[in-house]
Amino acid sequence: MAITKSAKKRIKSSEKKRVFNMRRSRAMKDIIKKFTKSVEAGETKAASELMPQVHKAIDKAAKNGVIKDNTASRKKSRLAKRLKAIATK
Repeated sequence: MAITKSAKKRIKSSEKKRVFNMRRSRAMKDIIKKFTKSVEAGETKAASELMPQVHKAIDKAAKNGVIKDNTASRKKSRLAKRLKAIATK
């Protein structure tokens, strides 16, 4: 348990950040799952409409340090690749 005043403050602030990061991460994962399901179902139109929301969620997560920039780029690239694959069928 924290003894000093500053250590107690750090515990509080780190808990707030953890909750925020979990919320941001969950939002990103949820929209990616929704996008993935529409891609697997072959719903090209629905998937293309979700794509900007997916990019926005990934970019927000990267901006706030939930994921790293290269991870965000990789995720966006792979999801775009999957969308393009079903669009060309």
